[in-house]
Amino acid sequence: ATTALGFAGSNSYAMRIEEEVKLDYKDVLLRPKRSTLASRSQVDLNREFVFKHSRRIWRGVPIIVANMDTVGTFDMAVAFAKHGAMVAVHKHYSVDEWEQFAEAHPEAIGFVAASAGTSERDLAKLDAILERCPSVTSICLDVANGYSETFVKTVERVRSKHPSHTIIAGNVVTNEMTEELIMHGADIVKVGIGPGSV
Repeated sequence: ATTALGFAGSNSYAMRIEEEVKLDYKDVLLRPKRSTLASRSQVDLNREFVFKHSRRIWRGVPIIVANMDTVGTFDMAVAFAKHGAMVAVHKHYSVDEWEQFAEAHPEAIGFVAASAGTSERDLAKLDAILERCPSVTSICLDVANGYSETFVKTVERVRSKHPSHTIIAGNVVTNEMTEELIMHGADIVKVGIGPGSV
């Protein structure tokens, strides 16, 4: 640990600096193994999952499009559902738009998650979406940095209110916080914190 002085006459504080080696994508190579497949066309990416809390069974390609407003769209959901992959739909669609989407694209509903942050407004809108679109069974609770008690309490609250829904929660980067979110009701944890759009 390193000690540093505070600024502008504030109290001094202890700052912990981690010095272990950190890897980036350019530092990692996924080593291929010998295969019995004769062609890439024989590869099957579909997997089946039974989620810890919701107990739901989901089968598909374990890829989830982020709930960013540029990619987490209804159009993307329709396209990805054809391939068995999920889309965490951004939180800017209205409840009416969700209802229209659910009615028009029942084949895609098993591959979407309704997104919310931690605000009361977001959570009320999430409840309305789930009430008016009962076939939507996945929820994405998303904050830029999941290291807050407020976020953990939100995950716990949403789990209590929607016990049979699959909850995706994040973003975090450590084992400890991943475990914390799972213990409080998350079925899937989003890992990775980037600079965002700010």
